[in-house]
Amino acid sequence: MGKSILTFLILITSHHLLSQRNFIEESIPEINVVKAEEKIKLDGVLDESVWSQCISGSNFSQFFPTDTTNALGETEMLFAADDENLYLAVICHSTGSAFQVPTLKRDYGFRNSDNFSIIFDTFGDQTNGVLFGINAFGSIREATIANGGRNRSDFDNSWDNKWYGNSKIYDDKWIGEMTIPFKALRFKDDNLIWRICAYRYDAQTNEISSWIALPRNRVLMDMSYMGHLVWDEAPKTSGRNIALIPYVISTTTRDFEDLNESKPQNAFNVGGDVKVGITTGLNLDLTVNPDFSQVEVDRQVTNLDRFEIFFPERRQFFLENADLFGNFGEQTLNPFFSRRIGIALDTTTGVNIQNPVHYGARLSGKLTNKLRIGLLNMQTASDDDNGLPVFNYSILAMEHRVGMKSSVALIAQNKVGLNTDGFNGDYDPFNRLVGGEFRYFSNNDKWFGKATLLNSISASETEQNISAFFRLGYNVRKWFLRWEQSYIGKGFDAELGFVPRKDIMKISPLATYRMFPESGQISNHDISISLDQFYKLGNEEESIISEFTPVDAQMRIQHSMGFVSGARLSYSMNYADIFLLNDFDPTRIQEEDVFLPAGTDYQYWSFGANYRNDNRKNVNFNVSTNLGQFFNGTRMNIGGDIRYRFRPYGSIGVGVNYNRLDLAAPFTSADLWLISPMLDVTLSKKLFITSFFQYNQQSENLNINTRIQWRFQPASDIFLVYTDNYLTDSFSQFEKRNRAFVIKANYWLSL
Repeated sequence: MGKSILTFLILITSHHLLSQRNFIEESIPEINVVKAEEKIKLDGVLDESVWSQCISGSNFSQFFPTDTTNALGETEMLFAADDENLYLAVICHSTGSAFQVPTLKRDYGFRNSDNFSIIFDTFGDQTNGVLFGINAFGSIREATIANGGRNRSDFDNSWDNKWYGNSKIYDDKWIGEMTIPFKALRFKDDNLIWRICAYRYDAQTNEISSWIALPRNRVLMDMSYMGHLVWDEAPKTSGRNIALIPYVISTTTRDFEDLNESKPQNAFNVGGDVKVGITTGLNLDLTVNPDFSQVEVDRQVTNLDRFEIFFPERRQFFLENADLFGNFGEQTLNPFFSRRIGIALDTTTGVNIQNPVHYGARLSGKLTNKLRIGLLNMQTASDDDNGLPVFNYSILAMEHRVGMKSSVALIAQNKVGLNTDGFNGDYDPFNRLVGGEFRYFSNNDKWFGKATLLNSISASETEQNISAFFRLGYNVRKWFLRWEQSYIGKGFDAELGFVPRKDIMKISPLATYRMFPESGQISNHDISISLDQFYKLGNEEESIISEFTPVDAQMRIQHSMGFVSGARLSYSMNYADIFLLNDFDPTRIQEEDVFLPAGTDYQYWSFGANYRNDNRKNVNFNVSTNLGQFFNGTRMNIGGDIRYRFRPYGSIGVGVNYNRLDLAAPFTSADLWLISPMLDVTLSKKLFITSFFQYNQQSENLNINTRIQWRFQPASDIFLVYTDNYLTDSFSQFEKRNRAFVIKANYWLSL
């Protein structure tokens, strides 16, 4: 039935699709790189002679609020280069000088800052790129782009590298200058043409513009829409490309819940990373005794679901070419999830903590213009408290481009315990997985899809150890249609992956109709309907389902509106039909004998809404609600956050999420609060202070995390990190759980 509906929607809209505007022009715009014979000073003043020799790339097109006109504020790009660096000057014209920058911090947000970004596809494969950006106050950001930049999730700004930028504000424009060392880029030595795209946000006119015109049903970083950067002489890597990034760290910790620990424990450690450019497209990363204590703390959540919650990777070592390893399957059928290595859950606080890594090595990048390869090997320390030995992790991933945009990919991974004598924890001595995937993108960017087949091998699971995933989608201006289907066998055991449910088949159709008004206060309407239907296969011995049976269904009908101001409103009707396979307490705070019993079925409706105001305002807020039935009772949820910005030196805000759950007897009513005050201060472009508090009533924990970062050199930092956890149940009187203070310094040394 779902396939019939999908086919019908495509047929009735075909006359709209045939007449859609063609945004990819026959002639590809070009801009030339001029040879720089003098040193360029990054001051936002274009007084070097080389800039007068450049012919600017301009004629930007408006992307928001409409995509049918030229940009109101013109943008000019100028490129120059010497033997070691690529230089870029950007002139951003506007209606005045009231440019907005909420923070001086690196990796600022795009939609709340006057800024400019450029993406380089140096290999011309329309698949992977790197982004460099600068705002009106000279703060910079960088990111990696995966999968052709066709989805917002393909953008990852956790990546860091060594480059430079500065800006200056004038009466009706701001000028930014960037120096990007060739060592920060991956490219072929003999390539005279790089594919590039650029886009800009102007807060004064609330306009988003791009160098290449692209339709609103695409994302700005879509690498199908790019022009050419033309070299008279192809750039070459300047000699060896090696970076040493050593660190030293001093820690003081205290576990107050360990009665044998009567005083703080002090430790000193050293370690570091090495980055070696094997070729212009292939990079070797080595790490010894890595430490990730300075990484931003995970945001806690109130968990009303039955399954594990996904948290993104933030550690620098795993980020470059991360899509090579982590792009298989989909989010709930992901065979490789790097957070399985070196991160464990502290069962007393519910907070993720480090499991020490002894060493790691990763070779990743381009072997040829069509073939990418990734090799990863890491070894962690033993966990004596849980009876777990040392584990070694090895992963091989390969991706070969087929045609213009499609590709085939392979993955193989092995987790094995070493020197296991004397360890009696609950673990398999080994866990292995092999799989393949075909990723399809049509040349006209309308069709997309993937097909995945995975097989796990472990000592404890030998049957039903296959999983598969299929996706087919269609994306044009007015319609976005997608069909997804997955199968996960009962014995599919991907210990290095994220697979919260097994022994199921899931079918997920989605249809969205989009409208883009040419005038008025509304910039777009999206009307969508989605369904997630789960079938239990019934192959698990302990399952109460003995045959192929529908167990869960979740449907959503949603309307969302974007406003010309940048505000956004959405509301939805949601239906759920849940059959419990295990006893379940949605509140997670009841007595042990109070739960919804396995074998019971619940159908319920709810209403959801969300509003986000204009992100340019000093007071910025986001509010949401979910009201209605919930299992055998009701739920009232109100959440959101509010932030006041004292531009450009930071912000102060608080996030609140409140759930009132009233379930039938013998449940007692539950009031679950999650309160998260936050202070973010940027004293300069080099000194940042972040304080984050998280009170989670469900886990009865108060977490305090304060981090001071001094970036004394590009990609070189000193961190001071303070972390504290308190027990907050009714009888604890904020009893101390654990505390840590860290001083860490790392330095990027280019050789």
